[in-house]
Amino acid sequence: MTPLGEASIHVPLHTIGVHTLLCVMFALLTAGSNACAAVLQRKAAAQVPPERSMHVSLLADLVRRKVWLAGIGMVIVAAVAQAAALATGPIALVQPIFIIELPVTLVLAALANHNRAALRQLPWTAIAVTTGALGAGLAVAQPSGAIESAQDTSWVIALIATAGFEAVLIGAATRTRGEPRAALLGLAAACGYALTAALMKNAMANLNQGAVQFFTTWHIYATAVAGVGALFLLQNALQAGSLVASQPMLTVGDALISISYGVTLYAEQLRTGWWLLPQVIALAAIIFGCVQIAKSPLASETTGLVRESAATVLLSSEQAGRPRTCHYGSPLAD
Repeated sequence: MTPLGEASIHVPLHTIGVHTLLCVMFALLTAGSNACAAVLQRKAAAQVPPERSMHVSLLADLVRRKVWLAGIGMVIVAAVAQAAALATGPIALVQPIFIIELPVTLVLAALANHNRAALRQLPWTAIAVTTGALGAGLAVAQPSGAIESAQDTSWVIALIATAGFEAVLIGAATRTRGEPRAALLGLAAACGYALTAALMKNAMANLNQGAVQFFTTWHIYATAVAGVGALFLLQNALQAGSLVASQPMLTVGDALISISYGVTLYAEQLRTGWWLLPQVIALAAIIFGCVQIAKSPLASETTGLVRESAATVLLSSEQAGRPRTCHYGSPLAD
């Protein structure tokens, strides 16, 4: 092979590597920003009376709380970073990385409150299992390919299927209480966030064609609607039950549904054949790690990472002691 031929092969491989690196970096920044938002949003969500669940008044109450607005600010930072990640890599690579938001949130919550005892009590083994399985799973699956934008006909089918899936989950959630409700709404929120990511990727492809194309196509507006809807479902999931019920559904559901969007809408590819076995093993390890992290004392209000005020204790007793959680993160007492 001639030197010129070798150069023609190595150059595109180098470009792909740089794009993948940028994609992972932006995805990690997104996860960190969402973790910060989780700590802040939790403090606000825990104060809202349970009777406001599944009502617009829930967001009306939260928007008056500065700590919740600060959390929304971090959500905006995460959205920008996520858009950059989706613009440089496949959904099947970006979204699964967000699984690490839960352990990152626990660590940030302990650090933010200068709680060294909490740091020592963190489920480090489960965190290591989750993180290691995530990295191994992505390395084995090697998400690749992808077209820049999906066809409108594909979007129609995807949106109809998503609407039906969400209707079933929300309908079932309204007929239940406690942990089942939290799990169902957590999965519904996960589907909403996955759809938001899929729409955002298409919107970023529109932006590459110019500002006019970006603002005159429907994808960016659908992204906003889906994002607000997912946020609404999330806040209700946080109110409904414990982290053990909602968090695995939220994190793993987001990753798996996002992969399905990537494969069906953007023609993304994962390794198949015997490679599926280590991928399934990695997924099982991730689920195990997430459940163990969610079951840890620091992920429940019975322990807490900061001292509770008398008002918070009174409010918690009025709410029948139901533990509440935040997106991919640790609950915090106010």
